[in-house]
Parts: sequence; structure tokens; C-alpha cells
Amino acid sequence: MRNFSNPILPGFYPDPSICRVNEDYYLVTSSFAYYPGVPIFHSKDLVNWKQIGHVLERSSQLHLEGAEHSGGIYAPTLRYHEGIFYMITTNISGEGNFYVTATRPEGPWSDPIVLEAEGIDPSLFFDEDGRVYYVGTREKPKEVSRYYGDNEIWLQELDIKQGRLIGEKYVLWQGAFNNAVWPEGPHLYKKDEYYYLMIAEGGTGHEHSITIARSKQIIGPYEGNPANPILTHRHLGRHYPIVNVGHGDLVQIQDGTWWMVLLGSRPYGGYYRNLGRETFLVNVIWENGWPIVNEGKGIVEEMSKAPDLPWFEVMPEDACTHFIGSELSHKWISLRGPKGDFCSLGARKGYLRIKLRPESIKELVHPSLICLRQQHQDFIVSTLLEFTPDTINEVAGLVLIQNERYHFRYEYGMQQSDTVIRLIKCEAGEDKLIAESQFSDSPICMKIVGRGQNFNFYYGSDPEQMYELVTGVDASILSTDKAGGFVGTCIGMYASSNGKMSKNHADFGWFEYKGNDK
Repeated sequence: MRNFSNPILPGFYPDPSICRVNEDYYLVTSSFAYYPGVPIFHSKDLVNWKQIGHVLERSSQLHLEGAEHSGGIYAPTLRYHEGIFYMITTNISGEGNFYVTATRPEGPWSDPIVLEAEGIDPSLFFDEDGRVYYVGTREKPKEVSRYYGDNEIWLQELDIKQGRLIGEKYVLWQGAFNNAVWPEGPHLYKKDEYYYLMIAEGGTGHEHSITIARSKQIIGPYEGNPANPILTHRHLGRHYPIVNVGHGDLVQIQDGTWWMVLLGSRPYGGYYRNLGRETFLVNVIWENGWPIVNEGKGIVEEMSKAPDLPWFEVMPEDACTHFIGSELSHKWISLRGPKGDFCSLGARKGYLRIKLRPESIKELVHPSLICLRQQHQDFIVSTLLEFTPDTINEVAGLVLIQNERYHFRYEYGMQQSDTVIRLIKCEAGEDKLIAESQFSDSPICMKIVGRGQNFNFYYGSDPEQMYELVTGVDASILSTDKAGGFVGTCIGMYASSNGKMSKNHADFGWFEYKGNDK
């Protein structure tokens, strides 16, 4: 039997949900304010995954205007029933709770079917009698709520043909513990004679956990597992390499065994989680009618035995993106709107052209930014930039971004009559110039070397002969532990005229991301 290493999806891919269709597995994760929304992956072995697209990729499906980085799309659930895929989620910055459908997982997916449902984290359950149920998370009524995060899990029948909730609402569970905080992320399953309700508790930080309850009737009453929580790492301390595990989804594979996908984080350089919440895999057995996670150990490990499934070969993408062809790969994302609004592969052959627009990444807008997720603790990023600024407002270059208030801008621009390359650190919304150097050659090569929480920045006209701008820059502002929120660091190419109208553009000849985790 083969072994595999966790996480199975490194980088900011939180809140995983999985479904099986015969010998194929499909998985989605949260995307928050990034566009397109809800990346979708395919696998045949649960370990190796290939992204096949995004569920929400049209303006009619996804509205993110003004969304904060940690706003937008929360906790999708993916299900398959009688030839149709269903993805249900919450846009906390837009429509609220809705679902979309498709006959093929790569799409096209329908426009949203919006439900009059309060709260977040919706899930769908298709019962054996043909009835369909919505299960979600909501705050308790004000008259009984005791504190922030005093939630309850509730259920209502869904008329899937009419796309509306019907009948009575039922409160299923309020969590496993006294004063439980943030019971959320519910998923329902049917096994043998029981309905099982699995949820997350404790918030999505260090105290995160997974708990479970069961009932012989879908509307309850539900009894909690005496062994709850069935999974947590909060008792392992802050030096264990995988922390804040929770928010899981179960799947049964062909040989009858069960597996769980879930989120967790890998801190490094101290308790800093620049990579955000990632997707992990762990096996599950059933004992006396309850699930046991990673029997005999009860934790998520960095290395485990893989499911007994034929290995799924996924060809890795080249580390270096050369901007040829008509489309970018699915890994490239933007903020709050489509990439096509500001970038083009056809304007100049072999280059990605990014228009300078007034929008800045410091604002809750749709900036000229195209990026990918940081997936490694150690990495090297480099690019070739051709750009001639016309005014001091115009800049282009590389960005490492946690959110609009916490990021680094490694940019080429003007200072008086000179062109300069500079590094700006934005912390708590305040800009600080870290280093600056005059440079007038074109094109310019820019490189960032990340070694844990230390970043080094280089530049030059030849990628084989680079100059040092600054080294040893503390990168911990890119951690959620400093920046807050629910996302991970993204790295990409950026251009802005910073509040002024411009007809200028920046051309990027290539972009290379090389990870090198130990």
C-alpha cells in the first residue's frame, strides 16, 4: 500500500466538501473574495487532485462588489444525485444562501437559485424516500442567545423542483459541549439505521474541532457521540506541525472504507499561518455505530497510508508560466471580478498585458491583480516586466497579499524624474517604504525568495545576474495570526495608476513560482 503526504491540497483551500460518482471523486473549497469562485477538483484516488475549473465563473453567478477578503463565498457543499451535481454555499457579501446545478462537474453550472434561508454553511441531503433537505447554521434567537457564536444547526425540507424551502423548520443540535462556540459547517449522512450530523465547533482557529451526533429520525432528537470531539488538535499544543483541524466531510470509497477531507493549517517560523487553511485527508472506521478518525492515533498526520485505489496520475504544471495560448490555467485568480476586465494574452504575443487602472489593492475594489496561492513555506517567485511609467502614480510589479490591509508591493515606478524599484510593506493599512533603488533598464527581472518567514528581494536586467534590494524582511504580516480573516497568502502580478485615469499598461513576459518545502 502506498503512503501519501498531507495536505492533499496545499495552500489556501479551506472548508473542503467531497462527493463520489462511481470511481470518480470531486471536491470544492471556499474562495471568499477571489474570482472565479469555488475551485473544483477531480481525483480517482483521493490523494492526487486536478483542478478542472471553478463552479462560479460568470458575473451572473457571483457578485463580490465591495467584499472584504474574508467576505464573499463561504463553505460550499458538493453533492451528486440522479445525474445532477449540486453546489450550495453562502455569499455573505451578496445573495446569501444559494445553490447551482450542473450535469458535468466542469460545468457549465446554472445561475444561482437563491433560498430564503438565514445563516451560513448550507448543506443538502437527499433522503432515500426522495425528499431533499437543507441543513444550515444560524444564530440562536436573540432572546435565548448567550454570547457571540452561540449558534444552532437547523433543517428544513427543500422542494428541489421549485427551488424553495417548504414546511416546518427544525432545530437539530446546538453542539456537543456546554457553551459550545461556533457550531457550524453541518453535513448529514445516512448509515445503517441512523442519520449522522457532523459539524465543526470551536471556531476555525487553534480550538477547532469536529463533532458528531445521530438520530433515527432526520428531524431528531439527536444524541451526541459520547467520545466527542471525534477530531481536534487543540490538545497537541502550538508546536505540532498541523493545527486548527476541523470542518470535514465524509466519503465512502469503492472498497467500503470511509475517509474524511478537512481543513487544517501548517504554522512555521513561529505560530504563523501564511498558507491559510489547507485541505487534508484522514481515514475513518466505524465502531459501535460511531466514526473513529485515524484509529489508534486520533490525529491528522503528515504521512499516512493512502486509500486502496488505483493511483491517479496528475501531470504537474510547469513552474514557469509562459504567456502563450489563449487561456490561463485554472490556478490564476483575481479579486472581486473577472481577469478579462484588465488583462489580455492577445494584446502582445507571448506576454500577459495588464492595464493600469485607478483601483488599488488597498481598496475593496476590483484591482488589476492576477495571482495564485502560496503553497509552500519556502519558495522562489520571479517575473520579467516591461513597463514605462508615465507619472508618479503609475506602478507595476509583484504583490504578496493577505488582504487589503496586510501585504507587500514590490513595484517599479517613478520618483520625480527617475524610475525606481521599491518594496512597500502595508501593515494595518499603513504603508512603509522598506527599500528603494534607482533602476532604468527595461525589461526588469524581479525575484522574491521566501525562506520561512524571511523574504529576500532581488532585481536586474538579466535573471542570471540580479542585484539585492533588501534581505531578511519579516513576512509574518502575511499570517492570519497578524492579519486576521480566513484566507491565505496569494502572490501575483499587479498594476495600478493609483486613483488616476491611465491608458498605460504593463507587459509580463513570464512568471515562475517554485516551491521547495522540506
